[in-house]
Amino acid sequence: MASFNRVLLMGNLTRDPELRYIPSGMAVCGLGLAVNNKFGGGEDKKEEVLFIDVNVWGKSAEACAEYLKKGSPVFVEGRLKLRQWEKDGEKKSKIEVTASTVQFLSSGPGGGKPSRQQDGPPPDNEAPGGNDEVPF
Repeated sequence: MASFNRVLLMGNLTRDPELRYIPSGMAVCGLGLAVNNKFGGGEDKKEEVLFIDVNVWGKSAEACAEYLKKGSPVFVEGRLKLRQWEKDGEKKSKIEVTASTVQFLSSGPGGGKPSRQQDGPPPDNEAPGGNDEVPF
């Protein structure tokens, strides 16, 4: 059976990037992304906003932390990943994006240039803190 997991998103950061390093020394940067979706027409025109957590790894993570800030427009290409954990005896889960490319859309330093993964994210079974803990 074939499967395909790829996502393309364009939006603005909802917070400043959060850069951390996992024990192996690899950088991981957490981004909060707001993506607007407008639909309907005339007086029934509506807008919904999706808030999506994005994880960027390696050299791209460091570039995101250096050049991006809250409100920065970005184009993200990556894959969806399910994260599961337990807190206070309650099982929780959420879907996040693991970025393969983050393109800075602003005209500031690095603006419009893609930040490609050089060393990529770790395999799923080696994610920081396993499925129990997120590095940010």
